Amino acid sequence: MKVNKKGVLGISALIATSALILTGCAGGGGDAGSTAPADGGSLTVWVDADRATVLKDAAKAFQDETGVKVTLVQKDFGEIRDQFISQVPTGKGPDIAVGAHDWLGTLVTNGVVAPVELGDAAGDFQKVAIDAMSYEGKTYGVPYSIENIALMRNTALAPEAPATYDDMIAAGTAAGTEYKFLVGLDPEQGDPYHLYPFQTSFGAPVFGTNADGTYNAADLQIGNAGGDAFAGWLAAQGAAGILNTNISGDLARESFVAGKSPFFLTGPWNVPAAQDAGLDIAIDPIPSAGGQPAQPFVGVQGFFLSAKSKNVVAATNFLTNYIGSEDVQTALFEVGGRAPALTASFDAALASDEIVEGFGTVGADAVPMPNIPQMGSVWEFWGVTEVAIINAQGDPVTLWQKMTSDIAAAIK
Repeated sequence: MKVNKKGVLGISALIATSALILTGCAGGGGDAGSTAPADGGSLTVWVDADRATVLKDAAKAFQDETGVKVTLVQKDFGEIRDQFISQVPTGKGPDIAVGAHDWLGTLVTNGVVAPVELGDAAGDFQKVAIDAMSYEGKTYGVPYSIENIALMRNTALAPEAPATYDDMIAAGTAAGTEYKFLVGLDPEQGDPYHLYPFQTSFGAPVFGTNADGTYNAADLQIGNAGGDAFAGWLAAQGAAGILNTNISGDLARESFVAGKSPFFLTGPWNVPAAQDAGLDIAIDPIPSAGGQPAQPFVGVQGFFLSAKSKNVVAATNFLTNYIGSEDVQTALFEVGGRAPALTASFDAALASDEIVEGFGTVGADAVPMPNIPQMGSVWEFWGVTEVAIINAQGDPVTLWQKMTSDIAAAIK
């Protein structure tokens, strides 16, 4: 397997360094900064089922090259964060764990992850991926994938990509289908994630940003004048029946593949269903409803380094030179369908697949989902308020401002 020669350190340098400074042995327990002996040692990596197959090959190549054994422990992805937080402090956690970037603020504040010094290698990755894996100026892992939503279009029903939201609705009307446009919503929680690009098109991001581009939890932008305008727009779309909280994600997908709408706001996870149905689809930028760019959230997945790893140098080596290599990043893309975080793999994937290119192009201009702990307070109030507005359960601006006040109070 090819290793990443642009990693933080070359393998030989890492092993030579470890021979001089390292003591200790296998992963789990101890303090960050202690390391394994140069003649072997081990790493424990928590990984979900989809990533396990690819990492088996990388783990074998790593052991053959360095003598460090890598044990892969398969976990349910949804359980990794909480188990990582609870087990790392006890010394029973892994050296490395797969995870989502929006866990990062919670992981950092719990003291369970350590920074990874990427150095010049950071420039080999998509900027949005590095930004997402960073917190308070430090990068805490190696990203491997980028995922975001975009507009899926049935080209037989709508030959051209819409320039604006109104253009999209007009094209949906002209198509004569049951639905002008589809997006799945939960009847109780709505779906702020899917509706966020429309919100940003009104100039109402959740948080403002600092000079370095990181989110500023003290600058709550969601309740600005653009947020009020977005709330009014939500109410209008609900009254028109375009946004419908009785149309779940599953129903939206089933309706789209049945040819009941030319447009579906969704992610790459629903591409196979459309292709299996024989649809000719295109992936387009999300049209603006409010006049400003419609920017979705981008979700980044990567691998985190435990703050209690006993084998930091070997773990960093495996992260940067193996998981961060073009071979592994491409293989992870092939099994998961998410655009690679490494630019070389990203560019190759886009060049070979128009669908990936469509999502990747939108993702390159997307914004990372906030990874700060305060984001949890936003989710608590956000979706239920959108449902209330869509279903005309009160004055939209009043409901939106009440939500903003509740979020602000929860953050404090």
